[in-house]
Amino acid sequence: MSKFTYKGLNSSGEKVTSTVDAADRYAVYELARTEGNTVESIEESGSFSLKGLIDVEKINTFISRIKTDDLVMMTRNLSSMLKAGLPLTRAFSVIERQSKNPKLKSVVKDIREQIEKGDQLNDAMARYPKVFDDLYVAMIKAGEESGSLTETLQVLGSQMEKTSSLKKKIKGAMIYPAIVIVIMIIIGILMMIYVMPSITATFKKLELDLPATTEAMMAASDFMVAHTLIVLIGMVAAVIGFVYFLKSKLGKIIFHWLYIRLPIIGTMVKETNAARMSRTLSSLLTSGVDVIRALNITEDVVQNIYYKPIIRDAAERVEKGTPLSEVFVENDHLYPVFVGEMIMVGEETGQIAHMLEQLANFYENEVEQKTKDLSTIIEPLLMVVIGGSVGFFALAMIAPIYSIGESIE
Repeated sequence: MSKFTYKGLNSSGEKVTSTVDAADRYAVYELARTEGNTVESIEESGSFSLKGLIDVEKINTFISRIKTDDLVMMTRNLSSMLKAGLPLTRAFSVIERQSKNPKLKSVVKDIREQIEKGDQLNDAMARYPKVFDDLYVAMIKAGEESGSLTETLQVLGSQMEKTSSLKKKIKGAMIYPAIVIVIMIIIGILMMIYVMPSITATFKKLELDLPATTEAMMAASDFMVAHTLIVLIGMVAAVIGFVYFLKSKLGKIIFHWLYIRLPIIGTMVKETNAARMSRTLSSLLTSGVDVIRALNITEDVVQNIYYKPIIRDAAERVEKGTPLSEVFVENDHLYPVFVGEMIMVGEETGQIAHMLEQLANFYENEVEQKTKDLSTIIEPLLMVVIGGSVGFFALAMIAPIYSIGESIE
């Protein structure tokens, strides 16, 4: 007989750990079954195990991250189970068992335990601000206070799914040109390091009068060959520095201003911000969050720094009695005119949340169509850029070759 420790679930779905005496592992399964438990893992006591030295579960929890899709699925499942009549703790227990993401499983387990101790769901979720943002917690709190948590979760799941879908479509439109440009840069560097030196050697032997463009390319090639490591480190440092600059306050001021004013891209940025603002504000108002609190949360959700002051100003002016639509009408240089007009209609009819939802749907469809059109426009532009780059390189090399031909004649 040997001692075995097994981990599993009891008939209530709760985790159990038990140490038993058994002849082998098969006997452990039989003993667990007679106790009404199911076995997830077995470890023989006293035997060497790497898991005993390294907590794999904790490592997986630490390195994994919770994606938006995981959160959307959890929200929708939670709504469905509550609608079916399951208690909140039981619903979280099911989600914990079903989740394949170690970090989400850990978060859900802790939330369930906090609820069992008597905490409100929104308070338990507020303990994880990196997982559940202010928008999520505020909507859950409003749903709990109004007794409509199931409906709130449905609205929240739909809102998150549509926002995530919009982000993916915009990113998807940018991936193709980004890949092409990166490949062009890599090919250009390889040509400068491995192809140009042989051409440069020929030109130097013939002692020709070279065009300025050719001499510039030869100098760049010589530097890259002599300092290849420095060039590579410099490029990596430049990329990292550029990313950090984008995230800095000055970088955001410059690039966010540029995004708004670029042809085609600027219109997409304005419509994207209009869609995000409308979707967030509509979801919060529908869930019962008061308009001032909803605007404060929306300010955090909006990404472009030039839009944040407008939302902040709207909250301050609405608190003083100014109609919400007035703020957006005054800022038609950032928000399309249609936004202010629709909000005004919503205020007059008492259906502002519904009008905001209609706005969100409209501009999400507009951005989706423009991302498709952008892909069509980008392809010929990339061909022009590629053709121009190849043409510049060819002319810089062909001009000296013609000079060689003339000198031979």
